[in-house]
Amino acid sequence: MEQKLNRQEASEAVQDYGWRFLLGTFRTSVPVASLAQAVGLAADAVAVCGDDADRHLRVDVRPDRVVLTLQTSDRATVTTRDVELARRISAAAERSGLLTQPDIGTGAPRSVQLVEIAIDALNIAGIRPFWKAVLGYTGEAGAEGPEDPLVDPVGQGPAIWFQRMDRARPQRNRIHFDICVPHDEASRRLETALAAGGRLVSATRAPAFWVLADLEGNEACITTWQGRDG
Repeated sequence: MEQKLNRQEASEAVQDYGWRFLLGTFRTSVPVASLAQAVGLAADAVAVCGDDADRHLRVDVRPDRVVLTLQTSDRATVTTRDVELARRISAAAERSGLLTQPDIGTGAPRSVQLVEIAIDALNIAGIRPFWKAVLGYTGEAGAEGPEDPLVDPVGQGPAIWFQRMDRARPQRNRIHFDICVPHDEASRRLETALAAGGRLVSATRAPAFWVLADLEGNEACITTWQGRDG
């Protein structure tokens, strides 16, 4: 039976396999030497997932890397089945001489991440239909309420979520990026952003998120799964 995992359980369940938990998914990036090798790894991943592949696995194949994502798609969450599939895929990659371990510390700019766009709104239900239509987006599985987030049905664009305002704030930007990074890479990303001219606006909700701003006050958040359960 597939059991839904909370954030802590999900992160701990796959960390030793080299996967990271990001926004309700397991994700890993595997460096490869060629497109042919990438296609081979993708085929191996599909094979070890078997009949579960279509429901759980997404694969982005490129000449230098393969990005693998696992999620129980009809529930928009990760389950114990996704953990087992992550274990199988990592073992298959290792048999081919490839590693699902994050390649931080080897000169790579980053391992895996997901980007969301947050839109501040006084009337979320009023603006959500516009963004759904103009982007060609849908709601997540089981989440089609008038204030729920929107996602790209083909998985190419960033998710959109709506942050409720209690009053208009014309002095600040109303749309900002949330960059969800692996929990064990957040401090490095924060340091890099600050060294590049950013400033820390708030860390009161860290490690769930840090609010940063550029020199002109435009904001972005570095986020992790931590500090959100409970």
